[in-house]
Amino acid sequence: MSTLAAPNEVVTKALLRRVDVPGLDRPAALITLDNGFDHTRPNTFGPGGLTSLDEALTEAFAAEPAFVAVTGKPYVFCVGADIVGLPQLADRAQALEIGRLGHRVFARLKDAPVPTFAFVNGAAMGGGLELALHCHYRTLSGGATALALPEVSLGLVPGWGGTQLLPNLIGIPAATQVIIQNPLMQNKMLKPRQAAELGIADVLLEPADFLERSLEWAAGVVRGEVTVTRPEVDREMWDGVLYFARQTLDQRLHGAVPAANKALELLALAKDADFATGAAAEDEALADLVFSEELRSGLYAFDLVQRRAKRPAGAPDKELARTVTKVGIVGAGLMAGQLALLFARRLQVPVVLTDLDQSRVDKGVAYVHQQIEKQVSKGRMDTGTAAKLYGLVSGSVDKSAFADADFVIEAVFEDLAVKKQVWAELEKIVSPEAVLATNTSSLSVTEMAAELEHPERVVGFHFFNPVAVLPLLEIVRGGRTDDATLATAFAVGRQLRKSCVLVSDAPAFVVNRLLTRFLGTVFAAVDAGTPLEVADSALDPLGLPMRPLALLQLVGPGVAYHVGGTLHAAYPERFGLSENLRRIAESGRPVVVDDEINPEVAELLVVGDQPFTAEQVRRDALEALAQEVRLMLDEGVVAEAQDIDLCLILGAGWPFHLGGITPYLDRTGTSERVTGRRFLPPGVASLPA
Repeated sequence: MSTLAAPNEVVTKALLRRVDVPGLDRPAALITLDNGFDHTRPNTFGPGGLTSLDEALTEAFAAEPAFVAVTGKPYVFCVGADIVGLPQLADRAQALEIGRLGHRVFARLKDAPVPTFAFVNGAAMGGGLELALHCHYRTLSGGATALALPEVSLGLVPGWGGTQLLPNLIGIPAATQVIIQNPLMQNKMLKPRQAAELGIADVLLEPADFLERSLEWAAGVVRGEVTVTRPEVDREMWDGVLYFARQTLDQRLHGAVPAANKALELLALAKDADFATGAAAEDEALADLVFSEELRSGLYAFDLVQRRAKRPAGAPDKELARTVTKVGIVGAGLMAGQLALLFARRLQVPVVLTDLDQSRVDKGVAYVHQQIEKQVSKGRMDTGTAAKLYGLVSGSVDKSAFADADFVIEAVFEDLAVKKQVWAELEKIVSPEAVLATNTSSLSVTEMAAELEHPERVVGFHFFNPVAVLPLLEIVRGGRTDDATLATAFAVGRQLRKSCVLVSDAPAFVVNRLLTRFLGTVFAAVDAGTPLEVADSALDPLGLPMRPLALLQLVGPGVAYHVGGTLHAAYPERFGLSENLRRIAESGRPVVVDDEINPEVAELLVVGDQPFTAEQVRRDALEALAQEVRLMLDEGVVAEAQDIDLCLILGAGWPFHLGGITPYLDRTGTSERVTGRRFLPPGVASLPA
């Protein structure tokens, strides 16, 4: 144990107490996991926490209780291993030791002489959920907010029994979804009802009296009054499911995430191997992956999302923020409708849309109502909440409806003259303190506000589509935006549950600037004569969430060409205007149909006779990204490289194993080759030098 000393570990203590349960002739042993902090600092397991649990189990079993149950502090069961300590492991032997320690302690619940229960009262992820899987029975609170085995998203595998226990509990199709598919889908969480339906929990209980009901239910099991039946796992389909999963991974990630392939190997082993053999294989896999570059990038990305996103660099004092009691939205199209629903739902204040005529306004309000109805029909919203939202969202063709609005955001056509006209009209209506926010994706916030009487209250508020899904909000400080406006923008962003990044007023800001440069290199290769299929697949080794042409389809060729034009005007030497992209945009034809390149689009192209290889396309794209990132940092578009990575992760869905992008550019040598130096010091998002 001495080799696993973790001086910085926040130890989660296992607090044991005896509980008298009606109907049982002996007390039960209840172990509560608690690190001494509130729910904002969840329980985790490092060497100290595992040792505390080990000692509590020894004491519990010695008293010969009716049963042993493990639960967590309020709102949190346990979110797994203390990943902060992983980079501190000095060698592979230490990684093996931490794996074996977790397995040994958790196995005491699995092999216990009395019934064992996990009372999953809150968030349970990674090693926390694996602890629960070792128990003989599991109750689950309907208020548990996060249930997952997210390790693959970080570059690890569930290393404390998850790959062996879960498929043998809920079957290989569902286990593959939880262990591989969900982590690679932006770390998708299970809701309590989903977890119960999959069979991860034996019973789903209301949160209000969860512990009391769990104790009663456990007593019923011990007395033989409650029978837990679990469906037999279908082993005939095991190999076929994993074959299909492997094919899908190869097509999508092309080996970019070694942890995903390792997880597949462990799931295959779980079919026939005894538990000890599977656990030993997990230990070896963990030891291998702890010293991989992908894990270090994944831990860096996790830290960005969990910490930096909650404390935006450069944000002003939140005490300067003004109260927002009403929101106005200029426009009533699709984006405006999405914004209206989001603002009403999160801020719980009146939201009014305006547009040029009543039919457009009516259509916008109807869209919001339809989305509310969908939420109710799917059981995601109760009728009382829906009724309140119906009443909060309204529409008007008269902009005087904005007179008492504290926050007005425009979602009109991406044209500087149009946006300037909107603000000129609104400034005569709203109060001098009202914040005017623009959802522009590329235009200058400073220019937009230049002719206003109060340009200091104009701020960029750039969402990403779909608004309800992507968590990033680029908050753009114009040349004259004051601190009160900026503080209000950040406060509203937090209320909307978005991760806000402060960016300066540079063309296309962060995500769109980088993606446009990225797509530009791909289209430069196409223009030179590279077949669409070659150019489109050239970046596959990075394991990006989608290929370039699918990204173009999602953004819209017209939007991409427009943003490209803005950047071409600002930086003509780096951002070319592809005539082929213009042809595609003007044609209105879909770029991708059923995940295949549309042959009709290929017919539109006029190309040269100097095709690139896939390696050339990939090299050019990475070098272009490295150059653009360095220029953006030199220009002060964001505070640090970490903010660029955060933007790409949250706004473009770029994966954790890349760390956004700068760790990948560093580890491939691209940043030094192009810019002369790394973006991050060795060891920050990579193995130490």
